[in-house]
Amino acid sequence: MKFFETLRAGPPPPKIALLPDALFFTRALPVAAGATDAEAAAQIELALEAVAPFPLAQLYYGWFWVPGADRAIVFASYRRRFTSEQTAAWPSAELVLPAFATVLGTVVQPATTVILAAPDSLTAVFWDNGRVPAKVLCHPLAPEATDDDRTQARDELIRTIGGSKTVIDLAGPPTADPALTDRERVFRSGDFVSRLPAPLAAALDVRDKDELATLRGARRRDILLWRLALGCAAVLALLGALEIGRLGGLQWSKVRLAKLNTQRPRVEAIMTSNALAIHIDDLATKRLLPLEMLTVVMGVNGELLPPGMIFTRVQAATANGLYTLSIEGQTNNAGQISLYQSALEKLSLCDKVDMQPQGARGDLTPFRLVITFKPDAVKPASAS
Repeated sequence: MKFFETLRAGPPPPKIALLPDALFFTRALPVAAGATDAEAAAQIELALEAVAPFPLAQLYYGWFWVPGADRAIVFASYRRRFTSEQTAAWPSAELVLPAFATVLGTVVQPATTVILAAPDSLTAVFWDNGRVPAKVLCHPLAPEATDDDRTQARDELIRTIGGSKTVIDLAGPPTADPALTDRERVFRSGDFVSRLPAPLAAALDVRDKDELATLRGARRRDILLWRLALGCAAVLALLGALEIGRLGGLQWSKVRLAKLNTQRPRVEAIMTSNALAIHIDDLATKRLLPLEMLTVVMGVNGELLPPGMIFTRVQAATANGLYTLSIEGQTNNAGQISLYQSALEKLSLCDKVDMQPQGARGDLTPFRLVITFKPDAVKPASAS
């Protein structure tokens, strides 16, 4: 039951490590028009190094920039502000970013401020226009802060930002939806949805960039190996199904052959009875026409029969069929045998002519002639 419940629940959400907003300082930095992703990253890191109080190697930092935008939101924190216990879980996380970064993938109207509430702070993210926010401000709160203190801090953030026409209050940072695809990360808080394409989400990660590249390379390798394993499992499952199908087919064929062998005597008896019935019907409804067939092979006045060729025995029996005439004869000119055979084969009524010389006996050459007529080609003399 638990297995099927897990399948119905779908994949688990990705592991995201959210860091306190109060630990980061944020800046909106300009980006040159038409910059590529690599050029924008170089410009952002160079500008951050100029404004940060510490070298980049001593910072955890990330940024949000949409291709075509003229600015980027950059956030950074001094590495020593994080304890080893805090960073110990980072290698297993897919993303490590400040809490406010989860809302950066949303689409809002110009002059909109989103307020995120946390136990120890309130954060305001302001969009004047476009996809990239203009300002991100964080107001720390004491652990014992009251609701009035939170309301006062919220109002102060909105006044400091200025120009807000719409304010969206979130009770907490959006949570990650189940990872149905690796092309984007989706965060949701009630009706509020933030969609971050994979390249933009990757730039938000604050971990050491060299270590992050190593982790991502290892993750891509693991994903590739996992997909290969799934492919192999699918192939094995297919081969197993084909083998089961083959065995099933063999078993079905054995049953079919056994049934066929069981029914064979009955079928043969039916076929024999049917052939006998056809033969009896032929005898009852059709006549053997030996004289008519003989007239065909000789001609009405014997004009087809070569001179010197005589028939010594003529046989037409139902055992040979209704359309077969067997003739034995002899001739004093052996060359006439093949000529006579050719003449008979040209007759439209004849289906097959078999002429067999029997060997010369003095001046005479015996022969045996078997003529098969086409069915119903020869008509009774009265009907001709």
